[in-house]
Amino acid sequence: MAGGKYLLGGLLFIVAAAVGPFLPAWLISLLTISLASALVVLGLILLWRAGLVSFGQALYYAIGAYAVALMMRWTGIHDAFVAVIVAALAAALTAYLVGFLLARYREIFFAMLSLALSMILYGVLVKTEALGSTDGFNVSTPTFLGYAPHGFALTIALYWFALALGAVAAMCVSAYMQSVAGALAVPVRDNEIRVEYLGVSVTKLIHLKLVIAGTLAGVGGAVAAMSISHVDPAMSYWTTSGGFVFITILAGAGSVAAAFIGSILFELVRTASVALMPGTWQLILGTVLLLTILFVPGGLASLFVRRRKVAGEGAQ
Repeated sequence: MAGGKYLLGGLLFIVAAAVGPFLPAWLISLLTISLASALVVLGLILLWRAGLVSFGQALYYAIGAYAVALMMRWTGIHDAFVAVIVAALAAALTAYLVGFLLARYREIFFAMLSLALSMILYGVLVKTEALGSTDGFNVSTPTFLGYAPHGFALTIALYWFALALGAVAAMCVSAYMQSVAGALAVPVRDNEIRVEYLGVSVTKLIHLKLVIAGTLAGVGGAVAAMSISHVDPAMSYWTTSGGFVFITILAGAGSVAAAFIGSILFELVRTASVALMPGTWQLILGTVLLLTILFVPGGLASLFVRRRKVAGEGAQ
């Protein structure tokens, strides 16, 4: 069963990579940003499964983005692979440090504290002239192992790069979910005291999830920074975190694939909404969120689970 899932995922990856050169540049850029958001959502799903809702993933997203921008500005190193590693390490370190505080809280306290930490970073970025203050600053054009593409070639290269990162992240998150630590997420959500009786430290388990989620968000921020060639404090603002939570609700926590589908749908709906109703585009997004909660409360992932159950009953 697992082998079939990975085979299907591999085929979809090949198809997505193959059709890239035949798509318009604006759609490729939109898909690249969707993949960046999907990386953040993968981390949120891990937290969501444990009963934790973070409204502060923009903290790690912005740190990853600024780490890339500052590395390229200060060191002259423009390689995208190095940039992602630097962003992942910066976000992971941040998540590890703040995790000592966040891992002690649950429910609304966890959500609000994560939001507060993100807004602290926003305040620092806005007030720091060396980091571009409210306007931010541009990101240098990335290279890929010495190859320096420009124009449409750069757009395609970034798309393929983001697609590869998404595939690796999806496999790693899927493997983690099937591990003991990943499987304990639902028991932690339902009754963490009973999990403690099993000899497992729930605080350390949640701390680990925070580091994984923060690292994924940092990588997503790095991809976004290189894709849009700009960073600014809005990357750490609460509305950015809210967008990631929106996608997580749309995707659901039961499937890794749903994170990517939900991210693409979100970007498509937002782009269409801005084009159709520039002044009130949030109304369309709000309506989509309301309909999702009312009719698909488990998100897109619940549709996959329901389909597998139906297929299993039919086989019997």
